[in-house]
Amino acid sequence: MGQNLKCSNCDNPATVHLTQIISNKIIKVDLCESCAQAKGVMDQQGFSLGDLLSEANEMVPSEGKALQCPQCGLKATDFRRTGRLGCAACFAIFSPLLRPVLEDMHVGTCHKGKTPEVALNRQSAFARLEKLEDALAEAISNEAYEDAAKYRDQIRSLKENSASLEYSQS
Repeated sequence: MGQNLKCSNCDNPATVHLTQIISNKIIKVDLCESCAQAKGVMDQQGFSLGDLLSEANEMVPSEGKALQCPQCGLKATDFRRTGRLGCAACFAIFSPLLRPVLEDMHVGTCHKGKTPEVALNRQSAFARLEKLEDALAEAISNEAYEDAAKYRDQIRSLKENSASLEYSQS
């Protein structure tokens, strides 16, 4: 940061700078080391952004503030203070609080994963091969031998290309 910022709580120089984006609103907090430690930002157990960003608490619906996990007993206020869930059941219980945050942070809330390019190429080649084999069988049953010969040649070419691809990738 180019300029010397002052702590949001006192007039000391800020050395800890936090930025959080909630519902397309940027919330910035600048703290000195002592205030950051007092707020729990610099503890060994992780961040405690809930205390610092009081504006985030105002955005949570009132019904979300009374939530408590029946399995571990974690309350919504404790979750907001520590930023940590207590058990696996907390994900379902605190979903009204988690969903908006996850939607703001990521493209969606459902993990779709990635497929390697090699696997995609192999998959599309396999699908094309199946279509050609079906078309070949249909051409033979319809006695369209010229079309069948074209399909046969395309199948042969596709198999040779996929074999050379597999050989070069291994």
